[in-house]
Amino acid sequence: MAHFPAHPLRAAALALALAATGSAQALDLTVEVVNPKAHQGTILAALYAGNDGWLQASKAAAAQRVPVAETTVLVFRNLRPGLHAISLFHDENGNGVMDTTVIGLPIERYGFSRDARASMGPPGFADAAVDLQADTTIRITLK
Repeated sequence: MAHFPAHPLRAAALALALAATGSAQALDLTVEVVNPKAHQGTILAALYAGNDGWLQASKAAAAQRVPVAETTVLVFRNLRPGLHAISLFHDENGNGVMDTTVIGLPIERYGFSRDARASMGPPGFADAAVDLQADTTIRITLK
């Protein structure tokens, strides 16, 4: 009768459990951007993983720049479960910044996750936050 030491089996079981946990932590958020005014330029998007630093580009957890299409798709990969929010705009002229009027109103089209609405300023993080617990697809309509 062969005797197998318990430690290698425990180690293998622990490794399997950790692998399963690790894969559960790596979630994808797919963002479909609809309603561009023109089919030129790029979509600049920033993903925020919490209220701290919301709408501060330097504090974004991830950012993407993709060419505009009728429906533009961005995929943010390997995200942890929890609250995430997206802010994006259609950079029609390719200058890398959201153009505004002299009083600060946006000229270029923009959007937020959950289609959160701006009212006397941008929406708060809580208004745009998506509770990511599994791979998720959301749509953002440019305004």
